[in-house]
Amino acid sequence: MSDPQMARFLASVEHRAFRMAMVAVRHRDDALDIVQDAMLQLVQGYGSRDASEWPPLFHRILQNRIMDCHRGKRWSRLLMPWRDEPEDGHPGFDIADPQQLPQAERLQQSRAMARLQTALQELPLRQQQAYLLRHWEGLDVKQTADAMRCSEGSVKTHLSRALAALKTQLAEDWP
Repeated sequence: MSDPQMARFLASVEHRAFRMAMVAVRHRDDALDIVQDAMLQLVQGYGSRDASEWPPLFHRILQNRIMDCHRGKRWSRLLMPWRDEPEDGHPGFDIADPQQLPQAERLQQSRAMARLQTALQELPLRQQQAYLLRHWEGLDVKQTADAMRCSEGSVKTHLSRALAALKTQLAEDWP
């Protein structure tokens, strides 16, 4: 890839895309493959498009790869149920500069992030996608709908349900 603008875009989404994939598939190697495949497809299929089109295109590709992985795992669970365990159970949420906080606050923040991680993993996939694309990636409703290949109304419904579920599960940690 020789386009420096594409390289900057991919570098800017790489880490968040990996975390998003980890939340969805709970396996480091699968998440890495998903992100790599999504990046490769964006470069090969859409590199000539205007840079403003890349975020929703990339996230649509990423979400499609996540869905493909879930479909594959569904068959794996039926054929080999002992293989459906998370690698380490932790998708790798980051806490910004935890060493700068007092120990009690670090512990509280760490517990809250662990609960958020668990709550996100328990959401149905479409709710998870809507939440992550809107709140982590900052895509607008239309871009999220394009990435998820659904209507804007569906995005709003999935997001509303996700937020209600997260609010219920995380009320004591995230007032």
